[in-house]
Amino acid sequence: MDKAWDQVDGILEDWVWEMVAALKSQLAQSVNVGLAEWVTLAHNHYTTAVHNTRLVGQEIAALLQWLQESVQFSPSHVHLIGYSLGAHVSGFAGSYMSRKHKIGRITGLDAAGPLFEKASLSDRLSPDDANFVDAIHTFTWEHMGLSVGIKQPIAHYDFYPNGGSYQPGCHFLELYKHFAKHGLNAITRTVKCAHERSVHLFIDSLLHADMQSMAYLCRDMDRFSQGLCLSCKKGRCNTLGYHTRQERQSKKSKSLFLVTRAQSPFKVYHYQFKIQFINQTENPVEPTFTVSFLGTRGERQKIPITLSKGITSNETYSFLITLDVDIGELIMIKFKWENRMVWSNVWNTVQTIIPWGRGSLHSGLALKSISVKVGETQQRMTFCSENMNDLLLHPAREKTFVRCEANSETLKRKIR
Repeated sequence: MDKAWDQVDGILEDWVWEMVAALKSQLAQSVNVGLAEWVTLAHNHYTTAVHNTRLVGQEIAALLQWLQESVQFSPSHVHLIGYSLGAHVSGFAGSYMSRKHKIGRITGLDAAGPLFEKASLSDRLSPDDANFVDAIHTFTWEHMGLSVGIKQPIAHYDFYPNGGSYQPGCHFLELYKHFAKHGLNAITRTVKCAHERSVHLFIDSLLHADMQSMAYLCRDMDRFSQGLCLSCKKGRCNTLGYHTRQERQSKKSKSLFLVTRAQSPFKVYHYQFKIQFINQTENPVEPTFTVSFLGTRGERQKIPITLSKGITSNETYSFLITLDVDIGELIMIKFKWENRMVWSNVWNTVQTIIPWGRGSLHSGLALKSISVKVGETQQRMTFCSENMNDLLLHPAREKTFVRCEANSETLKRKIR
């Protein structure tokens, strides 16, 4: 395990001991934990520290080669865990090993970005450096073309929690809280929060073995936020952290996305919702909704939904909803068009001028069906209005949807 040194205040950070304790407590029968202390080489100007990562990696490789020769300890049993610059130290250590005696696994925790982004494979952590390489990216927000953590894929599996740019609870909006606690070090602490989140996600995977965070192969976070990437077919999903499924594969990296909570345990439950609206007015409708869930193990009330564009004609909208607790199998969904004064006045005026009859769909906004896919269980289900004679949505009124059998047309349109 590398990069245990805090370059800000010059002491070993608390997470180092948390990581060691988690590894020893959860894997006590099968693991020995060692720390690579490179204090004098790391506590320098950044460019000098970057140069030293290769030297430290070479020393670690020499140690592993000595263990192999003296006590027949196979490098394939070694798991190097490196944070920030330490991720690249681990990569260099792996690159100095012979092809016949590769390191078993390297985990890069928000590998450093400056001077490594877009570097050649031999000048940074890469999939070639171990039999299996995984990386967690948590602070890839760019400023003036640079980011604290490396943005590009560098492993067999690259995990991007919350898109990899920011992390819940680490936004700069929280800066004033850090000023009260840390004074002038507030900005440094705020940056460290997101950068170091990679470490705590990994520790969390050890401490909560029964609550593993699932991530899903996707092109980018925008597509993931639409709920379009919750497939586990053909290795498209994997758990984040220590228990990641290790697969020997091509050199092409797989980028996986997920959402997490702001604190441990970080796991959330991912749901794709596809909602088919029918708008029978000529003008686009841009409402805000809330949705409530009832499951076999609990419920969640009034989760806000804001559509990215107005509802026009007959359209289906797909989006991601996450819950921080397991409510079991969904039984009922309650959908509410939130009361906006303007919309209420318009609606009342329209009803006065055009008093449509029961069940009529001559005008207004209707919701035909809700299709759901659960990421963690891969279960698909369809919900229909409890009252099929009235599909209209009314401002400030809640409509209940219950499980129903999907018709043949719905079955053909599988949730991707």
